[in-house]
Amino acid sequence: MPENRPFVLTIAGFDPSGGAGVLADCKTFELHHVAGLAINTGNTIQTEKEFFEIEWTSLDFVLRSIKILFGNYDIKTVKIGIVPSLSYLKEIIFCIKKLSPATQIIWDTVLKSTTEFDFITIENKSDLIEIFAEIDLITPNYNEIKNLFPDFDFKDNLLDKKIPTAILLKGGHNTKAIGTDYLYSQNEIFELSPNNTKCYPKHGSGCVLSAAITANLALGQEMRFACANAKIYIEKYLNSTSTLIGYHHV
Repeated sequence: MPENRPFVLTIAGFDPSGGAGVLADCKTFELHHVAGLAINTGNTIQTEKEFFEIEWTSLDFVLRSIKILFGNYDIKTVKIGIVPSLSYLKEIIFCIKKLSPATQIIWDTVLKSTTEFDFITIENKSDLIEIFAEIDLITPNYNEIKNLFPDFDFKDNLLDKKIPTAILLKGGHNTKAIGTDYLYSQNEIFELSPNNTKCYPKHGSGCVLSAAITANLALGQEMRFACANAKIYIEKYLNSTSTLIGYHHV
C-alpha cells in the first residue's frame, strides 16, 4: 500500500447516524486508500429513517476552513454535498478554483432528504450555469435532474454544449431500467448497467457513490472508469445489509 495517498476533501453535512454526509464520505475515502479531509456545512439531527432539523454552518466559517486546508494540503478532488443555497455553493466553488484551479469538483446534487426535507431550492438558473462551468461532475437522480433542468433530454448527445459539466444520471429512480446509470460526458453517453438489480435501499447511498467517484478521480482514473468503479463499490455497499444502514468493506 503506498504511503503517500492523495488528499481529497468532502464539504457536506454531518449526519449523526453515519449513513450520509461527511462521516459516510470519510468511510468511503478510507476504503479507497485516499486521505480524506472534511468540512461541515451543517449539523443535522436525523436517523437513517427520519430527518428532524439542521443548523447550517456560516459561509464565512466554511470559506476560512477551505483556505486553511488548501494552504496545507495538495487536494486533488473535492466532493460537495448539502448546501443551503446556490449562492453559498457558488462562493465555495469559486473559492476552491481561486486557490487551486486544477482541483476537480463533484457536486452531489442533494436537493432534499429521503424524508422530503428541502435543503435547497433552484431559483436562479444563471447562477446554476455559472456553477456548472466551474465543476467537473454532478450526480443527480431522475427526480433531481428534472428539478435542475425541467426540459432535460435523456437522449441528447450534445448535452455538454448546453450544460457545461459532466452528468452522472443515477438510475435508482429509473422505472424503465432500474439501476442503470448514464454518464453524459464529452459528446458521448455511457450506459453503466447494474451488476445486480436486487439491491437493498440505503440511507445516504448517493453520498457514498459520489465519494467513491471523488476518490477514484484522485487516484488518476478517467471519469468514465471512476464512475464505473464507484458503481461496483456502491452495489456491494447496498447489499452489505438488508437494513437502511450499510457496511463498508475492504
